Amino acid sequence: MSDYVTVTADSSLENDTRLLVRLAIAEDLSDSVDWTSVCMVDDEQRGGCEIVPRESGVCAGLAILPWIVDEFEADLELEVLSDDGSALVPGQAIARLRGNVRDLLTSERTILNLLSRLCGVATQAKTYVDAIAGAKASVYDTRKTTPGWRLLEKYAVVCGGGRNHRRGLYDGFLIKDNHLQLGGTAGQPMSPREAVEKALKWRGGQVQRMTAPSIVEIEVDTLDQLRDVLSAGPDIVLIDNFSLDDIRAAVALRDQLNPNVELEVSGNVTIDTIAAIAATGVERISSGALTHQATSLDLGLDWYDAAAS
Repeated sequence: MSDYVTVTADSSLENDTRLLVRLAIAEDLSDSVDWTSVCMVDDEQRGGCEIVPRESGVCAGLAILPWIVDEFEADLELEVLSDDGSALVPGQAIARLRGNVRDLLTSERTILNLLSRLCGVATQAKTYVDAIAGAKASVYDTRKTTPGWRLLEKYAVVCGGGRNHRRGLYDGFLIKDNHLQLGGTAGQPMSPREAVEKALKWRGGQVQRMTAPSIVEIEVDTLDQLRDVLSAGPDIVLIDNFSLDDIRAAVALRDQLNPNVELEVSGNVTIDTIAAIAATGVERISSGALTHQATSLDLGLDWYDAAAS
């Protein structure tokens, strides 16, 4: 079965990065300038600084640094010293910037804000991935992302070893309770099986001149619903807020009725529960905590004598 699209450092990520940087520039400068730097620093002064982590974690965001610098139209040279996905070592620089000191001072906070956030998400994702090392399950993110940051945060999840769920509503069929309630006729809800069959039919043709998504997934709340949908053959069944005993029963039922369907667990997934969930034999575990509970890592800009380097 094909999976959801993995976010990479492509043109889509570049577009979102540039939009965020333009907003950050507008927040900091409006239609004016960095008055303190203009007042205090000669416009010809040159210097250099390094981006240095103050704590351990996972590196994410170096791929977007050239786009940030470019949006500032800054007189700066960038040297990347590490790789996204690598370990952050406190005190060990991950990138170096040389050039106009005013430009360095003006762009400093935006650079640190973006990279600190992405390194925090990558570090959070790796914590969850490491917690189920050796299990067949993979850890997936969700759409519980910071508005405007979705591709960047999903990229950071990948840097931390996690996998990407849907980018958006356009990126797959994910049938939930509300779709069943509102998709029926004569005031009666649609059954889970009917919903899967309808989505599979739409997938097979053109929908309003657009190709329908390739993955059909449905959320179920009970083992009876799971039994109902398995014979219809969705790609994934999301079992939501099941107890561990019910997850084990769901795996056994799936193995008996349709081993080709993958099971995804969501709901009540924490760093304390994920290992036990993975041990049940499911293929996927999704958690919004990878993004909405991540804490930005502490990164700093350390100045050095650029002329001597």
